[in-house]
Amino acid sequence: MNSRLNISLGRLRLQNPIIPASGTYGFGLEFAKLYDINCLGALCIKGTTVQPRYGNPSPRIAETEAGMLNSVGLQNPGVDKVTADILPRLRAVYHQPIVANISGFSIEEYVQLAKQMSDAEQVELIEVNISCPNVHNGGMAFGTDPSAAAEVTAAVKAVSDKPVFVKLSPNVTDITRIAIACEQAGADGLCLINTLLGMRIDLRTRKPVLANKYGGISGSCIFPLALRMVNQVSRVCQIPVIGCGGISTASDVIEMMMAGASAVEIGAANLTDPYVCMNIINELPQLMDKLGIDNLSDIIGITAR
Repeated sequence: MNSRLNISLGRLRLQNPIIPASGTYGFGLEFAKLYDINCLGALCIKGTTVQPRYGNPSPRIAETEAGMLNSVGLQNPGVDKVTADILPRLRAVYHQPIVANISGFSIEEYVQLAKQMSDAEQVELIEVNISCPNVHNGGMAFGTDPSAAAEVTAAVKAVSDKPVFVKLSPNVTDITRIAIACEQAGADGLCLINTLLGMRIDLRTRKPVLANKYGGISGSCIFPLALRMVNQVSRVCQIPVIGCGGISTASDVIEMMMAGASAVEIGAANLTDPYVCMNIINELPQLMDKLGIDNLSDIIGITAR
């Protein structure tokens, strides 16, 4: 591997900054049949909940201009199955850092998930998705309220021996307030952005395209928004930021890192080109040569200098 691509996420060292985003790469086993996934910097597994979830009714995926809508609903087999069966099978074929994405519906569920993922020897980093509804607080999402975001961050940190990165929702007025709250509560890093809430209507049926009415927008259409939010957060927080949202090319990776990201997650692009992560990793050295970049770590947050 090319050492020029090496980056650090706190105490975790990655061979390159490329991480498939949760929910777009399954548990990695599917992609391992296509190419050697050990080329990745790290691998973020599908979002995991305490109980198995079968997700939302269909249709739950829809194309839109320069992107897609999804309302999958966190379909997954539950944390017991993931830790006892899936993670050992993934480690047998993948030897780079594994990121566990967890989603709870209460503080107690986040704590249980964090404990089990922290105890899983295969997991190097825990990514806390705070976009799920807080059913103990009138349905308000953890990710839209600074105090709620801080509460779940502190609770997870209290039971986890692994680094904790909090994945932020963009569906807020000021994402920096949420980011600062998470940092002050002990987060080791942040990941942003998750999908934005959107909708499409079928003109013939006059009904929403998605059975759930609304869904998350991802794809290249949200890249400028993600770039702006990553830049804003990296300017006010001292912890590492993983940039996510609309990244599909090596140029996007460079741009996101210049905005302040230490690493990137690639999401929707995996669904249109299953080889996109591998291709970007192969293309980065040539682009770096063209742009006069010696090491990727040199350009992190360069726009703020």
